[in-house]
Amino acid sequence: MKLYYDFYRSQIGTIYICLSSQGVHKVSITEEDWYKYRQKNNKLIRNTDFCREAIKEIHEYFIGKRQKFSIPLYIEGTTFQKKVWHQLQSIPYGEIRSYSQIAIAIGKPHGQRAVGQANRANPLPIFIPCHRVIGQNGSLIGYAGTKIDIQRYLLQLEGYL
Repeated sequence: MKLYYDFYRSQIGTIYICLSSQGVHKVSITEEDWYKYRQKNNKLIRNTDFCREAIKEIHEYFIGKRQKFSIPLYIEGTTFQKKVWHQLQSIPYGEIRSYSQIAIAIGKPHGQRAVGQANRANPLPIFIPCHRVIGQNGSLIGYAGTKIDIQRYLLQLEGYL
């Protein structure tokens, strides 16, 4: 399977998007994440034309013209991770849920930490909106490791903060 990529320079930094004919495979919102991904996938081909629709949708999101993504996603993960990520996709634009609420929604009422780990492993941030998950007490915690500033920005963009 051929993997193509392009990038978008956003208000939170450069976002790298990797696709195949099956959909979006990977979104990197930090340079560090992108370099790790590139090391594991050294046959990526930059192709602006192939990635045009994904870049267009992410651009529209950042300028406030898109609240839902329509481009197909190619989601790889464990059954549990996919359950969590599917639930995240149901969180409406501009709204939040707690880790506990997600755990309850997927039938694992004591699985907040596991939900947090699934969030951390999300290969498609923004497209799968893990930034909309916050702590039970309303705090922004653990987004993309330590990138709370990015989470804050995305929630402000969506009008939540």
